[in-house]
Amino acid sequence: MNADIQAINEKIERESAFVDKIKSEVARVIVGQDYMVERLLIGLLANGHILLEGVPGLAKTLTVNTLSQCIRTKFQRIQFTPDLLPADLIGTLIYNQKDGAFTTKKGPIFSNLILADEINRSPAKVQSALLEAMQERQVTIGEETFKLEDPFLVLATQNPIEQEGTYPLPEAQVDRFMLKLSVGYPSREEELEIVRRQTRSEKIIVEPVISPEDIIRAREAVNAIYIDEKIEKYIVDIVFATREPAENGLDDLKGLITFGASPRASISLAVAARAHAFIKRRGYVTPDDVRAIGQDVLRHRVILSYEAEAENMTPEDVVRKVLNRVEVP
Repeated sequence: MNADIQAINEKIERESAFVDKIKSEVARVIVGQDYMVERLLIGLLANGHILLEGVPGLAKTLTVNTLSQCIRTKFQRIQFTPDLLPADLIGTLIYNQKDGAFTTKKGPIFSNLILADEINRSPAKVQSALLEAMQERQVTIGEETFKLEDPFLVLATQNPIEQEGTYPLPEAQVDRFMLKLSVGYPSREEELEIVRRQTRSEKIIVEPVISPEDIIRAREAVNAIYIDEKIEKYIVDIVFATREPAENGLDDLKGLITFGASPRASISLAVAARAHAFIKRRGYVTPDDVRAIGQDVLRHRVILSYEAEAENMTPEDVVRKVLNRVEVP
């Protein structure tokens, strides 16, 4: 077993060389936001969609755009608005009067990296069209189904403070996002550097450092990372503690959770923990990997009761208690 893990470690060391290159290129444009950049890389490596939530002006869109420039791949930014139609997203059939036939015009969803800006501003029809693309990695136009190119990743942003003219995302769609990031303000020193950079006239050109083939190869290395049975049980214990808190020694959370995390959360937690280990240059998963990524995997999958809201509790508070109280192997 030790020899196997050593071989995996050597493979991870080789395949993860591009991580520092990407971070270095992104840092030329983005000041700070290390948490957001690292989680975007985890989503890329784990083949999981990401929802970024934060107030305007925190460089969410700029970070995604900069990351896309580091990869030699197709990128599309789609601005979600209340009048957006499914055809504007996935494409439509166009009738040709000359030969009486319909031709398919593909929409912007046919790309590798999709930035769904202000995703909660689009109506239910658009959300359902996006759902098929996110879950099945395919799009249906008329009677024909088209496979989306690999890698395919949806990076969506939403504003938590302005709710006028928005449509709350259906729980089924929220669950399709592997990670939900809560993007915070920069530190005083970082903001000072932001002001200095943004008041200069020079434009920074980001160089592409990896190809889609590099990402696919890195994903294969992530899948090879060793995860012990004890860690797998630890992941399941955490998820079950969100569903049945009283039966898992969390009596103070009884009645505060209406719905716990789904089995998709267990899968996402295991895959994202592997990707976190990859970024940390390890060929095996530790409980620290699970704890590091746990909040991002679970915060949008735990639905609180009215009682919890009356006590001003947030899903983050509940997940924090779960992670602190579930026994670590």
